[in-house]
Amino acid sequence: MVTLENYAAMVNEAIAHLKLPKQPAGLYEPIRYALSQGGKRIRPVFTLAAAQSLGIAPEKAMPQALGVEMYHNFTLLHDDVMDNSDTRHGRPTVHRQWNLPTAILSGDAMLTLASVLVGDNAPRSVVENFNQAALEVYEGQQYDMDFESRDDVTVQEYLMMISKKTGALLGAACQIGALRAGADEETAARFYQFGMNYGMAFQLRDDYLDTFGDAVTFGKPIGGDILNEKKTWLWIRAMEQGQLSAIFDQGLRGQEKIDAVRAEYQRLGLDNDIERHIQRYIDAAQESIASLPISPEFAAFFTAMAASSALRKK
Repeated sequence: MVTLENYAAMVNEAIAHLKLPKQPAGLYEPIRYALSQGGKRIRPVFTLAAAQSLGIAPEKAMPQALGVEMYHNFTLLHDDVMDNSDTRHGRPTVHRQWNLPTAILSGDAMLTLASVLVGDNAPRSVVENFNQAALEVYEGQQYDMDFESRDDVTVQEYLMMISKKTGALLGAACQIGALRAGADEETAARFYQFGMNYGMAFQLRDDYLDTFGDAVTFGKPIGGDILNEKKTWLWIRAMEQGQLSAIFDQGLRGQEKIDAVRAEYQRLGLDNDIERHIQRYIDAAQESIASLPISPEFAAFFTAMAASSALRKK
């Protein structure tokens, strides 16, 4: 049966049996620790599902799926270093559990391991698309950092940034699975567009939940983006048309600041606007799937995955 849970279980089992060297423990134990923190496993799931939907056993695309997941976790490890984060998924981050040099070196090893896995028995196009996506992720991260010191970021710049930081790897995860199955360029490109649009919807939903979600369900305190004045879609739109600067000038802190900014977002109707924007990306993702040469069962799986972006609470 084609389900997210079945694919995720396959990925988790493969990660548990991943043959990493035992020594030096200071290099490989942090990698095992990072991979064991869980998560949704959406990227490797898409790799396996895309491959199987085009006629090959998912096991044949497992090295590529693991490579994509290894790379994703590498980016999270280095993000935690750059952000000086203390926890991830309720556990100490790698640089807190060990130290900063260990986190950097183990992250470097994860990047190399990801490249080895992605290239395992795969056509050159798989490696090329992986490398292109990796570069786009770095570009997106740099733009995100650049935006921290700017107050004139536009919505188009923000969407460009998340298309690189989030959308590119999700698109590549789908595309890599398709290419591993021998897909032609057009089919692989449609899979990429599905993943890209899914990623855009996913990130915008994340922006929404950070402001309007439930802390218990979301798994972290609500309002972090507001407290850090992070340049999200909501923040940029409010700066363009509202009184956000005046609110920030009041010097509010903590929950008072969150409540004031959230009220401004709602006054401007941005809570509804962002949901409509999310739906546009979901519609685009589903349109990509509708034109693919896959069975109704797989079409239903990808369509449902896209729709879930608008409904998720965490």
